[in-house]
Formats: sequence, C-alpha cells, structure tokens
Amino acid sequence: MTGSAPKEHRTVRRVTSILEAVARQRDGVRLGALAELLDAPKSSVFGLVKGLVADGYLREQEGTYRLGPAVSALLAPPATTALEVVRPRIQRLRAAFDETVMWCTRVGDSVVYTDVAESSQLIRYSAPLRTRRPLYPTSSGKCFLAHSAPAALRRYLAEHLPAHDVERVRAELDRVRRDGVAFNRGETVPDVSAAAAPVLVGGHAVGCVAVAGPSARLGGRLDEVAALLPGVVAELAVELRG
Repeated sequence: MTGSAPKEHRTVRRVTSILEAVARQRDGVRLGALAELLDAPKSSVFGLVKGLVADGYLREQEGTYRLGPAVSALLAPPATTALEVVRPRIQRLRAAFDETVMWCTRVGDSVVYTDVAESSQLIRYSAPLRTRRPLYPTSSGKCFLAHSAPAALRRYLAEHLPAHDVERVRAELDRVRRDGVAFNRGETVPDVSAAAAPVLVGGHAVGCVAVAGPSARLGGRLDEVAALLPGVVAELAVELRG
C-alpha cells in the first residue's frame, strides 16, 4: 500500500540472512551453522538452502555452501577481470562472422548471457542480457548439460523433458561432449541458428561462447563457426585457469 512503512518478512529475512552469512565466509558455511545463525530447525533451513542452490544463488560442495553464479550473473555487474579476458575473444568472433556472440554462464537450470558483441547487420539476433534462458535446447545450455554430473543430468532430463525424448537428447549430449561444440537450428527461436562451445577448467564448464544469427544467413556457416570455437574457448580456459 502506498505510504505504508516497510515491514520485515520472516521468510525473506531468513533467505537474506543465509546469503549474507555465506557471503561473509570465504570457505563457505555448513547447514548446522546456518541453522544456528537463524535460530531455526535444520529442516526448514535446508528447504530454503536447497531452493537457493536450485536457482543458482548458492552452490553446494561436500556439505558446504558458497555463493552461486546467479549473484554475479543476475544481480551484480560482471567481474572486470573476467570481461577483460572474455571480451576480446567474443569481439574477434563477431568480426569473423558479423553475427552476435555471447558469453554464457550457467545459473541453476538456466543459461544467462552476461556479455555480448552484437552483429552490426540490420537483421540480427539480439541477445537478452542477464535474463534466464532454458538450458535445453539452447546451444550453450547443451554444452553445460553435456558436462554436468551424471546425477544432475538425470534429474534435469527427468524434470524438463518428456520421457520419449530423453534417449534422443542423451545421444545429442554425448555428441556435444565428444565434439566440443553444440548446435541449435531453430529449436529455441524460429529462424535463429547458433553454435556454442564450453570453456572447460578442471573438467567443469565454467562458461560458454555462443554465436547466433538468422538461419538464412548463419545456418549454412555453422561448420565454419564450429571450426573456430574450440581454439577460442581453449584460450579462455588457459587464461581463466590462471
């Protein structure tokens, strides 16, 4: 209501307290410590924490929780050092094909574009920055899925795909893992084609580079894009690893 004083909301306060507690600890926080901080049962805190993990605001490793990729991808400006590494590569690809090139991050069960070099052509793919997009069937999302842990991939396929499509998609993701490149031929946006490749650091896909454009123009050049992408993501992997 207009003019009313803001009031604390119990659930919102618990969620923000979790995020603030995790942000303060470089080495992460365990569930017991969070429950003690909130003076709440572990079971209720666990539900909130699992929801934050699912949405990408937290990540969990061996029972310890740290801030997840959604914080930087959706709430804060991208890290300058990462942009300094990424931007010259995506600009180089844009110059090679004059199509839109995106730097992509996985956030929970979504892909988020955090940087873009847009095509100069009048008709082009305009990438929605800092907005959640589906993992499947986007080309970048296929890359992230192809390098997911087996249990996480099983869960995603069971929750997001019809049962009759699972084996077909598994076979496609196997090819992406083998070839290092994923394609999208009008599966997400009609008449838009794309190719993407993951940046692998320690076997994990820490990001993805995707090139997208009108199928009438880019569809016949996807093999050319696929030939250049592995070299670009390999360079990025070396710099981001360092």
